[in-house]
Amino acid sequence: MLNPRQLALIILRDVHKGAYADVALDRGLQKADLSIPDRRLVTELVYGSVRRQRTLDALIDQLATKKSHQQPPDLRTIIHLGLYQLRYQERIPPSAAVNTTVELAKTNGFSGLTGFVNGLLRQYIRQTATGEDCLQLPENPVQRLGILHSFPDWIVQLWLAELGLAQTEQLCVWMNQSPTIDLRINPLSTTIEAVETALQSAGVMVRRLPNLPQALRLISHSGAIPSLPGFEEGWWTVQDSSAQLVSHLLAPQPGEVVIDACAAPGGKTTHIAELMGDQGKIWAGDRTSSRLRKLQENARRLNLHSIQIYTGDARQCSQFYHAGDRVLLDAPCSGLGTLHRHADARWRQTPETIQELSQLQSDLLSHLSTFVNKNGTIVYATCTLHSAENEDVISAFLASHPDWEIAPLPLDSMFTDYSTPQGWLKVWPHQHNMDGFFMVRLRKTNDSE
Repeated sequence: MLNPRQLALIILRDVHKGAYADVALDRGLQKADLSIPDRRLVTELVYGSVRRQRTLDALIDQLATKKSHQQPPDLRTIIHLGLYQLRYQERIPPSAAVNTTVELAKTNGFSGLTGFVNGLLRQYIRQTATGEDCLQLPENPVQRLGILHSFPDWIVQLWLAELGLAQTEQLCVWMNQSPTIDLRINPLSTTIEAVETALQSAGVMVRRLPNLPQALRLISHSGAIPSLPGFEEGWWTVQDSSAQLVSHLLAPQPGEVVIDACAAPGGKTTHIAELMGDQGKIWAGDRTSSRLRKLQENARRLNLHSIQIYTGDARQCSQFYHAGDRVLLDAPCSGLGTLHRHADARWRQTPETIQELSQLQSDLLSHLSTFVNKNGTIVYATCTLHSAENEDVISAFLASHPDWEIAPLPLDSMFTDYSTPQGWLKVWPHQHNMDGFFMVRLRKTNDSE
């Protein structure tokens, strides 16, 4: 049977060859017969090593004669695993971290380099024994934050320009935390009080979240999510609290026609159906039918019947011209607001991919604005923290569509904490303790036809 560290190495090998970290991890765990604690250890080692990659490489650069990029790929990954345990895993004794890493090197073709691995890790332990951090950092604030918190320079520069040094550091620290799990209660089948009671009776601690009437955050839980009370009964679904704000901003009403153009995997679609009392029609589409299967599964589990599925690129769909009372564009984006959930996203996105995404977002918004009827509204939302995908897209749209405007928010509403003078909403993770999001509600101007 595979031990957890060997499995972590196999999974990381796939990630470094281009596999998505979450996909590679799921695939690896499915093949292995591991206990729950061992599965957690594999998950922590894989996500942690990917997330902290730049910091771990910097340590290798400082402790070894050969730089990290000069090491054999598997050996570099093995050293990453050892250093990650020593630096970030307080519950693992240093001796266990060293011994298991040396054994990993021995059993994966590096028997002649076990002395090097042992020496490097023990050198790290000696240098940190005084209580000082042995990681040498440059004075340049971009590089310092990038190496210390393991982000590419361009992301650090982006946040520094908007937030300044202190808040950027807070955001970097927040993004390296393990993500929380939030539930959204289905009010058509239960109450938040009933779900609280059921979960607490099963030994699962939860707490409510301000401004969100359907949200519960798991404080402690064990085992798989589908095994929690109420899952099979459709009492709740998993959805981050900031994503729940989007459907509230859309504010769908019973009997309306709503178009959710980039709907998969369907968290917001099912929320819209709940807010409408499952009365009306929701057209939920996506480019690939496979991505819509999860939406259909959740709709069935939550016992929702108002959702109609269609497959297709929203830019090519003409059947919805002026058909929607409300339209949601949950736009494809870089996901810079959810980097804590997607360990490898910080290394996959580049300034070039941001440019491509912002063009796609602009094209989608321009086309979807034709789906809205005379008195309707459209909500544009992303889970990113890049102005090129958010503020710039909206500003350019309004400049080229003078018959549109930002719809004002209700005063003293659930959105007050996130509202901006410009009229859009921005959720900063380090300030609001939830995923980073941008959202805005648009409507036709009074003098438009």
